[in-house]
Parts: sequence; structure tokens; C-alpha cells
Amino acid sequence: MERSRIAVAGASGLVGSALVRSLAADGHQVVRLVRRAARGRDEICWDPEGRYVDAAGLAGCDAVVNLAGAGVGDHRWTDAYKKRLRDSRVLGTAALAEAVASLAERPRVFVSGSAIGYYGDTGERAVDEEAPPGEGFLPSLCVEWEGAAAAAREAGVRTVSLRTGLVVARGGGAWGRLFPLFEAGLGGRLGDGRQYWSFISLHDEVAAIRHLIDGEGLSGPFNLTAPQPLTNREITAAMGRVLRRPTLFPVPAPVLRLALGELAGDVLSSARVLPRRLLESGFSFAFPGIEESLRAALER
Repeated sequence: MERSRIAVAGASGLVGSALVRSLAADGHQVVRLVRRAARGRDEICWDPEGRYVDAAGLAGCDAVVNLAGAGVGDHRWTDAYKKRLRDSRVLGTAALAEAVASLAERPRVFVSGSAIGYYGDTGERAVDEEAPPGEGFLPSLCVEWEGAAAAAREAGVRTVSLRTGLVVARGGGAWGRLFPLFEAGLGGRLGDGRQYWSFISLHDEVAAIRHLIDGEGLSGPFNLTAPQPLTNREITAAMGRVLRRPTLFPVPAPVLRLALGELAGDVLSSARVLPRRLLESGFSFAFPGIEESLRAALER
């Protein structure tokens, strides 16, 4: 990819900060969207919940990447927090898509976040991008989230939805909480451990996003998950092997529901998601297995 000017929303998050480092290391000019007045040409002011973007700042960008959104696991899912989860994603995506569509010279591609929560609980059934959305809060949120990018797509901008799985990294997300527990010897399966977890290493997540930015003709939804989802029980065993710690402390489902409320349903549900379109596009995983992904996270 030639050196480009790329705007990134959510640049301070787990994936966003890693993406910015990767792009900058290769000489690309990264412009961050910030929720205050811009302090230079490398910043753009925006207010996602207020559906405001300083569209002039996007001028000259080859790509716009939207990874912004309140953390799904940061709080109990009260009605107020569910509204924040929705607004930070749906309104922010709509604002960026409309800003992209308003430009006289539009970016080549608009890449916007989504999640494998789109599919809901799939049980033991493996699903790819052809599967319909599931039922419940997260699937309905993901449907709205992806739909909010319509303005860019309708303006003729190549538009990609990133249906991301559980990112294996020490710096945040689910594994940001799991690593300290397992390192202390306090880890164990969640519920009965039979639910599938579709994971992806942080390295491969960033590499996949860059692959989709570069990939002319690639549009629509892509599952960003490793090729072989595993059960929570299998992942727990892998954590024990890699960290050389016992995994003797399972957390029963009723305890999870008491501690997490409605969020526990997401932790206990099964998502057996396959990255069919990503593989068909020629993407190659550096860390396809869970043990490789865990070791890569520990080395960074």
C-alpha cells in the first residue's frame, strides 16, 4: 500500500491504538478523531453521540476507519448503559458515514466496526457471513451499527463491516481481565465451558483491518476471527498450559448472572464463527491457534 492519509476513530482503544502504531510505523499519515477542539492537522474534532464531525478534516483521506464505541464489558447492562452502547456506535457511525458522503472527493474506503455479537448464540452450529442475525440486544445493536454506514455505501464509497471476535491481548478486552486471574492461578472455565469462543490475536486483527483497507473490491461484512473457534473449556486448558498455572476455579453460571446481570448472557452464549470471506480474500493468519495467540499476547 502506498503511503496514505488515514482517519481513525477510536484511536485510543485496544485495537485502534495498535492499528495507529502499525500504520505510522509504515509511514502512513494517521489522523485521529478527538472529542475536543483539534490541535493540528493530525486531529479531527467530532462528537459521536451528537452526530457531529468536522468533515473538512477528512478531506484528502484515502481511508476512514471507525473503531469507536463504549466498552461492552465495562459496566452492567442497565437501560442507561445499553443506550450508551447503542448511541456511541450507531450515532457515531452515522455521523462519520454522512461526513464521508458529503465530501467532494471521497475516501476510497470506509471501514467500520461491528462484532460477532451479530449472530447471537449459535450453539454448536458454525456460521459465516451468510448467516442471518440472531436475537437479543447485541444482535439488534450490530444490525443497527452496520446499517448506520449506509450513507457512505450509497455514496459509492467501498464500505466494510468488521465483525470482530474476542481479541487476545493483555491490554484490554476480555483477555485483559482473564490474564491476571489465570496468572494468579485463579482461572477456570465459565459456566459449563461448552460455549464456543471465536477469538483472534491482536496482531491478526490489525493485519486483517489493513488487508481490508487495501483490498480493492472487498466490501460488506467480514468475520475477524481465527479459523478454528474453540470452547471455553478448551481455551481455559490452553491458558493453563501456556501460563503453567492450575485452572481449578470454575465460575458457575448462576454466579456469573448475579455478578454481571444481563451481560452474563453474552459471556455464557456460544459463538462458533468462521472467517470464510477473509480467508477467501487471501488473508493469511500469523497466529491461527489459541496457544500461538496467547504467546503472542504475552510477548507484547
